[in-house]
Amino acid sequence: MASACDVCGKSPQIGNSITTRGKAKYLGGVGTKITGISRRQFKPNLQRIRVTVKGSNKTMRVCTQCIRSGAVTKLVRAAPFKLPTDASVKAGKAEKKAKPSTKAKAPAKAKIPAKS
Repeated sequence: MASACDVCGKSPQIGNSITTRGKAKYLGGVGTKITGISRRQFKPNLQRIRVTVKGSNKTMRVCTQCIRSGAVTKLVRAAPFKLPTDASVKAGKAEKKAKPSTKAKAPAKAKIPAKS
């Protein structure tokens, strides 16, 4: 299995690993020296995720840049919770006002005049 992104094709790149020793001049040293250069690989950060492609779900190896940029659509297992919008809240209030109350209202108590 090649270690390449299934979306953008990003694959390992070859570069150098540089080993240094010594103290930097700005820190009071005599300067850093290169003691060795060896070849190395820079590998892409691949994640195995489930992706929705043309209505079907597939497992793909995708680099993190493609995930963050929105180049792939991740599988949604459950619908996320949605807050009610203003329109649905107003519709709910209208329904509450339209319903007649079934409770009988208590008669108003007679006010007793205060003695002076």
